[in-house]
Amino acid sequence: MSKPRVLVTGGAGYIGSMVTLLLTMSGYEVLVYDNLSTGNRWATLDSQLVVGDLLDVELLRATVKSFKPTAIFHFAASIEVGESIERPLKYYQNNTVNLIHMLSVADEEGIDRFVFSSTAAVYGAPETGVVSEDCQPAPINPYGSSKLMSERILADYAVSNPLFRYVALRYFNVAGADPEGRLGQAYRNPTHLITRALKTAKGEFEKLEIFGTDYPTPDGTCIRDYIHISDLANAHILALQYLDAGGKTLVSNCGYGRGYSVKEVIEEAKRVTGVDFPVLEKGRREGDPPELVASNERITRELKWTPAYDSLENIISSAWQWELTRRK
Repeated sequence: MSKPRVLVTGGAGYIGSMVTLLLTMSGYEVLVYDNLSTGNRWATLDSQLVVGDLLDVELLRATVKSFKPTAIFHFAASIEVGESIERPLKYYQNNTVNLIHMLSVADEEGIDRFVFSSTAAVYGAPETGVVSEDCQPAPINPYGSSKLMSERILADYAVSNPLFRYVALRYFNVAGADPEGRLGQAYRNPTHLITRALKTAKGEFEKLEIFGTDYPTPDGTCIRDYIHISDLANAHILALQYLDAGGKTLVSNCGYGRGYSVKEVIEEAKRVTGVDFPVLEKGRREGDPPELVASNERITRELKWTPAYDSLENIISSAWQWELTRRK
């Protein structure tokens, strides 16, 4: 019997590559479709790779026709909040228009299972820091808006095609690395707090800049829900198994339900690395909500998701080991 096949767009990136690895380990045959603009060829490990852009609809169509996947995982997107404010058209093109290209080809080929990489940025700056999926989305930057628009496109398409079902996972702050050291963050210009803190500890940056110390939080810095990459990747495997078993369309948060402030993350990074690296406090950055923490009741109930690496120490320690040993 042949293995079930999954197409993974953006599968050479940080999250996509980890999900690709777990899909392969779970018995799926995977084809990665990635333009390598932010991903790395080596991160696909032994999976098949087609280097292509979602703007190239003919190549995308030919790839899907040849591979014949039964499901699609869609990670290909631009993800930097600050850049989205400076270059909104890039975000609507890459995150929203390109999703339409992918769905159009999926529709032509009768692919009816879809796992979508979404974000907690769709919530904007909620009045309460802990948000459930029932909270009204109100994004405050083009990144969040482009992802919310994509979710609405998926929902409208699902209404028009009763056979089509999808899971949209709204990620909170993803960090950490594969505990076995195979994969981790390798962005060319990282902006994520934990990665920049660890690179500062290594001496790659002169100092760590943080943005905003006057937020209405206990220590004045933003609070976020950090989730280990391995737990997030496992949620995607469970999402596909859920759809394969006939599960209905689902939109779900993916986080631990507990937040840490910027200063708490820095303190833990200094403890794990043993380096008291310099920190420069700067003014607030546009588009940052004070607090964003997941209610994860839905994902634990519907997908039977049980995190295995739920601690800031696990996240930072695995990321630190990756930084010390990772490929260049």
